[in-house]
Amino acid sequence: MSKQKANDIQAQYLACDTSILGRAEEVLRKRLERLGSITDPEQASSFLRMRLAGLDHEEFHVIFLDTRHKIIAVEGLFRGTVDGSEVHPREVVRAAMRHNAAAVILTHNHPSGNPEPSAADRAVTARVKQALALIDVRVLDHIVVGERTVSLAARGWV
Repeated sequence: MSKQKANDIQAQYLACDTSILGRAEEVLRKRLERLGSITDPEQASSFLRMRLAGLDHEEFHVIFLDTRHKIIAVEGLFRGTVDGSEVHPREVVRAAMRHNAAAVILTHNHPSGNPEPSAADRAVTARVKQALALIDVRVLDHIVVGERTVSLAARGWV
């Protein structure tokens, strides 16, 4: 088999995988939306794991919620490297205002698979929470995704 043909087959498999994962994420998002409102970190965990767990780089996403904690939008705001992502609170505030959100759930992944929040994760949570408080948007949680998920709210850090 020629190298070009092997590359073409590999590209087809990657496109198929991307399509399958995109569809699975869509199904989980719709299931999450049908729940009505998010009241428990476990309700969002499957969706967030599907969205972020397989990435080889860090991404920071935000789930924007209305006053009844129904999902308005889910948006990936920042992309980083294998071990970090720079998060700018002003951009989170801008997105929250664009979506007219009343509350948010912050989330990011750890490509290493270890979801234990770092000191930097806790500091970013505090900075974003402080910035969003200025426009009366509540941070309900910050969920770190790895081989499992960790809720900073469950640990009393939000």
